[in-house]
Amino acid sequence: MSNRWYLGVGEQSDIVVSTRIRLARNISEYPFPNKLNTKNRIELNNIIKDAMEKDNKYDLRFVEMKTLARFEAASMAERHIISPEFASDDNGRAFMISKDEDICVMLNEEDHIRLQVMKSGFALDEAYQVADEIDDIIGNRLNYAFDERIGYLTQCPTNLGTGMRASVMLHLPALTMNGQIHKLINTISKLGLTFRGAFGEGTKAVGDMYQLSNQITLGISEEFAIKNLKAITLQLCASERTAREELLKSIDTDDAIFRAYGTLKWARLLSTKELMENLSLVRLGSVSGKINVPIETVNELIISMQPASINSRAGQKLPTQERDMVRASEVRNRLNT
Repeated sequence: MSNRWYLGVGEQSDIVVSTRIRLARNISEYPFPNKLNTKNRIELNNIIKDAMEKDNKYDLRFVEMKTLARFEAASMAERHIISPEFASDDNGRAFMISKDEDICVMLNEEDHIRLQVMKSGFALDEAYQVADEIDDIIGNRLNYAFDERIGYLTQCPTNLGTGMRASVMLHLPALTMNGQIHKLINTISKLGLTFRGAFGEGTKAVGDMYQLSNQITLGISEEFAIKNLKAITLQLCASERTAREELLKSIDTDDAIFRAYGTLKWARLLSTKELMENLSLVRLGSVSGKINVPIETVNELIISMQPASINSRAGQKLPTQERDMVRASEVRNRLNT
């Protein structure tokens, strides 16, 4: 049974799709990655790889970015395994990844090490425990850039201190439909958190998917950041459920859900935008019991039907219309079986 975050469900999974803990670390003997040439980046990759393999409890596989086709790297970014920025440049970059893709250690991204752990549903404590253990494995063998007063030193000042970004991916269709989401975004920013599209900084919320994460890393502990994120997430879940209860009383909502379901079951062309808009409604129908489609199926389609992931399965970059035909065909097959 796969533990990939997008194939499973967990606590609060009607709203919380996934949890991620990301730690930024640098090795004290080396300049930040933007000051390293390719040779030094590769040297550093091997040093970190060797440190990890001395206690490779999680059986992480080492991969050099230059061995991946561009659409394969983009597909990994769509699955939230690596960052879009990391996927865009293979110069001296590598990563270590678990079989189930729930753990990935990016090497020479913005920092020497970007360690991330993904879990299905609302699982901040579980994800942090794994990330902290891997962090200790590396830290016990290599010297992290650390200041007693500031904390962990990072290339971007916004990560100084804990170097930790904890985040949850949320499906908030009701709060989006009733217009409350804009007010919530403004309120949340005052609470030391940031609210953005599911693919991170600078992205829009496609398919009513949002990413909520801690904004402050300096002067607080990892435990406090996680506790704060937990509390706000649970408040958002309560608000979304209240909004859903009201929304689902309407025949218009029923009609929208079943029209979306019908489109996905029978369409011959599906753009990414149309896919995400309809899957958001089908996911709402799934968790409310109106449609007999497992939530795991919806979550998997959200990820696997993204453009680069389709190209990756095809082994080539497909023309847009051909890709939209493939997407429609695969979605039909999944929903009509």
